[in-house]
Amino acid sequence: MAKVLAVLSSGHKDTENNYETGWWAEELFAPMEILQNAGHQVDLASPKGGKPTLDQVSLMEEYDPEGKYKKMYESGLADNTTPLSDVDASAYDVVFVVGGHGAMYDLAESETLHKIINDVYDNGNIVSAVCHGPAPLVFTKRPDGQSIIAGLDVTGYPEAVEPEGLPEILPFSLEGKMSEVANYTADEKVVWGNEQVLTGRDPFSAEALGDELVKALANRSQQEN
Repeated sequence: MAKVLAVLSSGHKDTENNYETGWWAEELFAPMEILQNAGHQVDLASPKGGKPTLDQVSLMEEYDPEGKYKKMYESGLADNTTPLSDVDASAYDVVFVVGGHGAMYDLAESETLHKIINDVYDNGNIVSAVCHGPAPLVFTKRPDGQSIIAGLDVTGYPEAVEPEGLPEILPFSLEGKMSEVANYTADEKVVWGNEQVLTGRDPFSAEALGDELVKALANRSQQEN
């Protein structure tokens, strides 16, 4: 059994623009279910701890047609997160940054999260993120001062499909920032940058990302044995 740390945005509220966002339901629950069904433990963390703010759009019929993720959310599966400051990175085989636009606000430049990501990476373990979740990877610096994704093949939410009017109020363009430091593509659902870095493009990539993590953990287990 591996231990996976799923990191969620605590949420962001922009009263001036009447905009509230947070983490995206499918991007947590789809990989979580796949990982747990494979026998792995998934722990949750967020900047503030406690119950983080969900982007309610992610429970709309367009994104959750069967209401599956709504039921999982309402059951309280994501109600209790550990503050990032209390996380022991050495306990985890994988850190997984959940998307939702909230990640661009409170996760992207979180030095506490950057340290967790670096510690997991330095222990030879897996750093993964989906949709807007790669935002903090852009800003996570290695000892040489370069981004942890510098020069790697990556994916994340494409600029072309951002909701109309939203790019004007977001703190930065995710695709733009990723393209500055890495080889960004929107052509693949999931991309391994190297044996330790995995990124997913959008909410509909979340299951594929979960599957990739399960396969990678199984391969690592076989190699250890």
